[in-house]
Amino acid sequence: MSETISHKRAKANAPGKIEVPIKGGRRLDSATSKTATEVERNRQNLDKAASRLKASGRPNRVLQVPQPLMKDAAKAMRNKGLSGSVKNISGTRRIAVRKK
Repeated sequence: MSETISHKRAKANAPGKIEVPIKGGRRLDSATSKTATEVERNRQNLDKAASRLKASGRPNRVLQVPQPLMKDAAKAMRNKGLSGSVKNISGTRRIAVRKK
């Protein structure tokens, strides 16, 4: 399935290169040497996005989701044992997530 326009826009606005390969034949939406950013619009795939962030090996991790999914995304990150941030798609709100 192709990406939505809002997904492409959010990916392009994130810092760093887009579609950065990680191990397991997977790709991060965007990454710099210190920050990994993953954009996810689907509630069912939040755990997968958190797994990709964990596999990135970067110290700063950002999961960007639609605003109604922000609490669910924070919960998915905690369940995977990740610390980082959850932002809404437009970038106006942010939740800091600590490890469990």
